[in-house]
Amino acid sequence: MAEVCTVGAGFSGAVIARQLAEAGLAVAVCDTRDHVAGNCHTERDTASGVMLHRYGPHIFHTDNERVWSFLQDYTQFMPYTNRVKTTTQGHVYSLPVNLLTINQFFGTTLSPAEAREFIEARADLSIEDPQTFEEQALRFVGPELYEAFFKGYTQKQWGCEPAELPASILKRLPLRFNYDDNYFFHKYQGMPRDGYTALVEKLLDHPGIEVRLGTAVTRADVANYQHVFWSGPLDGYFDFRLGRLGYRTLDFREIRASGDYQGCAVMNYGDPEVPYTRISEHKHFSPWEEHANTVCFAEYSRACEPGDIPYYPIRLAGEQALLRDYVALARDESNISFVGRLGTYRYLDMDVTIAEALDAAERFLALRAAGAPVPAFFTEPA
Repeated sequence: MAEVCTVGAGFSGAVIARQLAEAGLAVAVCDTRDHVAGNCHTERDTASGVMLHRYGPHIFHTDNERVWSFLQDYTQFMPYTNRVKTTTQGHVYSLPVNLLTINQFFGTTLSPAEAREFIEARADLSIEDPQTFEEQALRFVGPELYEAFFKGYTQKQWGCEPAELPASILKRLPLRFNYDDNYFFHKYQGMPRDGYTALVEKLLDHPGIEVRLGTAVTRADVANYQHVFWSGPLDGYFDFRLGRLGYRTLDFREIRASGDYQGCAVMNYGDPEVPYTRISEHKHFSPWEEHANTVCFAEYSRACEPGDIPYYPIRLAGEQALLRDYVALARDESNISFVGRLGTYRYLDMDVTIAEALDAAERFLALRAAGAPVPAFFTEPA
C-alpha cells in the first residue's frame, strides 16, 4: 500500500517520487493521461522515425549544478544549441535580437559599441520604471524592433495587447550586442538522447514506485495517503469552485514533407496577420540523427477552455486575485502539498521545476522525520 501519492507523472511528480522511494517510502504516481512526462512527452513517429515533442518543443538548459548532476543518472544529454529564427516584415532574422539582427534590420554594419549607442538613441528613456511589456520593450529596444519582433508575436501568444502584460515577461528575453545567437545563456544545454519520456520512465523505474496511468485523483482520495503531492491544476483540486485560473493553450497543425522543410528547428512569425506563432521542425531537435522525411507543427495560441491542456499561466490582475483565494483554501487542507507549474500557477522552466521538486522531497523527508507539519506550498505561488 502506497504511503505517498504524487498526482502527475511529469517532472515534479517523478522527481519527488524517486527521491521518496530512494528514502524507503512506497509511492503511487497517478496521471490521467496514458503516458508519463506530462507536456514534455516525446515519442518516435512511426512513419518518419523522428522524435516528436508532442506538446511543443522543450530544450533543456540550466546553470544549476545540482539539477544537471542529478539528471546524468537517468539520461545522456546530447549537445544542442537553440538557434531560433523569425520571419517578420518579409525577411528572416536571428533571435534573440543580437548584433546580426540589428545590422540586418537597419541595414548597418555597426560594431558592438556603436550598436549599443544606436539602440539607446531609439529607446524611450522617459520610461524610467517599465511596468508593462510594451513599456519594457520601448525602453530597451525602441519602437522599430518592438513592432517587428515582439508586438505581433506577443498579441498572438497571449491574446491581449502588450500594454496589458507585465514587464517581467519580456525580461526573459535577452538583447545582445554581439553575434551570439544561442537563445539561452546557461552553462548546460542539451537534449536527452532518447527523449524526455524515456528520462522520466527511468526516474519512475524503482521497486518503491507504482505508476498508475489513466487514473484521476480527487480531493476525497487524499485521505487514503499519509501525504499527497499535487502537481495538477491548483483550481482543479477544488473543482474550480471559485472560478478558473486563466491559461493559454496551444493547437497544433501537423506538416509532413520530405527533406528539410524550413532549415531550422524553430521559426517564429512576428507579423500579426500570420495566425500561428511559430513552426517547429522536430528532426532538428535531434541533430545527431538522420531522417529522410520531416514532421513539423505550426502552433496556434488561444484561451484555454475546460477540457483543454493548460500551457501558460496568464497571471494578470484578475488571476492574481483568484490565485490568492485558492492559495488560502490550499493552506487549510491537510496532508497535501501543491507543487510544479500547475500546482503553483507559475511559468517554470524544466530545470526550476526539477530543482523545486528536489527541494520539496528533501524538506518533506526532514519534516516527516521531525514529526513536523508539511506546508501546502514549498515555494510561495502568489
